[in-house]
Amino acid sequence: MPERDRDAEGRARNARPRDGLGRPLPYGSPGVPRQPEGVVRTPDETLAEAQRLLDDGKPFHAHEVFEDAWKSTDGPERALWKGLAQFAVGLTHAARGNAKGAAALLARAAAALEPFAPEAPHGIDVAGLVNWARKGAQGEPPALRG
Repeated sequence: MPERDRDAEGRARNARPRDGLGRPLPYGSPGVPRQPEGVVRTPDETLAEAQRLLDDGKPFHAHEVFEDAWKSTDGPERALWKGLAQFAVGLTHAARGNAKGAAALLARAAAALEPFAPEAPHGIDVAGLVNWARKGAQGEPPALRG
């Protein structure tokens, strides 16, 4: 059995190249550069980087940015970043043509984000995201841009 890919600390990591939607490609294939893992950013930096990636059509990569924020945050906002990561994964499934997976993740994201809707933390239109995610979860293909 081949040895597993490991990072510098010895943790298992998949070093296979990936396409723009995060799908693994065969070893040796040219892939899209991956997001570095474990980067601690401010909320504004997280949102700016994730938005840049979403604008570039890379929701999988945006999910990784939100996941870094989720895993490096304690307290109530941890659920916000997790919900945003789920939202980005829902977008990833939709872009890959997996309607069932997209619906499931968008519904989960809407439920996770809804408690934050009244406050719009960090200027995020959470109410708008929840509405968009619910429509997407019901199979309505909402427009990405208004």
